[in-house]
Amino acid sequence: MKPLPNTQLNAHKFPLVDYHYHAPMLNGSSAPCLQTSKSLRDITRDYFDAEADREFISEAAVFTALIVMAIMPIVTGISAVLQLLRILPLF
Repeated sequence: MKPLPNTQLNAHKFPLVDYHYHAPMLNGSSAPCLQTSKSLRDITRDYFDAEADREFISEAAVFTALIVMAIMPIVTGISAVLQLLRILPLF
């Protein structure tokens, strides 16, 4: 029986892998926490108290501009359909 090409004596072997390798454990950090929150509700309340008010005006302006830009093609399309219905003869 002829041996397969990969089983010849001069074939390259895969490197040995250490299957019992354990990554080193991370030690605790010595940096103090600034503030710990007790719940997700506290985190949300802090966000809305501090940061949401600053961005509300700009986000409202962008939202209004998007709504106006979305309504304009709809009104134009309705106008075109009404013109078409006015021109077509009704049976």
